[in-house]
Amino acid sequence: MTYAIAPHAIPSVPVAGTDMRFPLHRIYCIGRNYADHAKEMGAEIDRKQPIFFNKPADAVVIGNSDVAYPSATNDLHHEVEMVVALATGGRDIAVEHALEHVYAYGVGLDLTRRDLQAAAKSKGNPWDSAKGFDQSAPVSNLHRASEIGHPQNCIISLHVNGEPRQSSNIKTMIFSVAEIIHELSKLYNLQPGDLIFTGTPAGVAALVKGDRFQAELEGVAVLEGRIV
Repeated sequence: MTYAIAPHAIPSVPVAGTDMRFPLHRIYCIGRNYADHAKEMGAEIDRKQPIFFNKPADAVVIGNSDVAYPSATNDLHHEVEMVVALATGGRDIAVEHALEHVYAYGVGLDLTRRDLQAAAKSKGNPWDSAKGFDQSAPVSNLHRASEIGHPQNCIISLHVNGEPRQSSNIKTMIFSVAEIIHELSKLYNLQPGDLIFTGTPAGVAALVKGDRFQAELEGVAVLEGRIV
């Protein structure tokens, strides 16, 4: 096959404890998956209709690298989230079999141009540009489920410049990992290489240039970085 231009490199995330990389297909995200965060955003929770959105696969930032403050915003917000990597996919995956598709877990930040999101919401417009921008998905190395199991009762937290910003237990998620996979598979044909950001707890706030962040999924993964 001859390409009209040179093909792009496949985005990937390191697998902890190995020299392997996890190649990315898509990044899926769920909104309003912690009740306290939904409350702070003035939103209602609908257990019948989870809210999903996407980020481009090449939005990932790996290796605890610096993150460039994005253009077109004056209100960049952090949202710390557990991240799930799929080794296999499919459609209409049953809840009871959903975790069989999980390859690994990590921790990441769903960076958000909050002012763009608010403006879009006020007009009833989609808010893709508020979520799916360059370097909007810093993520830690991935830790294989075959080694750590499936985290269900641990603290997820974020510190900025050494000060606590967000902290909650993942057991309080409204939709569990298995339920998220089940619901996503109703809408998409999930694929190996898909990455899922599973929602953020309360405490989202602004980041500015020079801020250093440390995100942690207790006993699983740590992500560090700096806004530049």
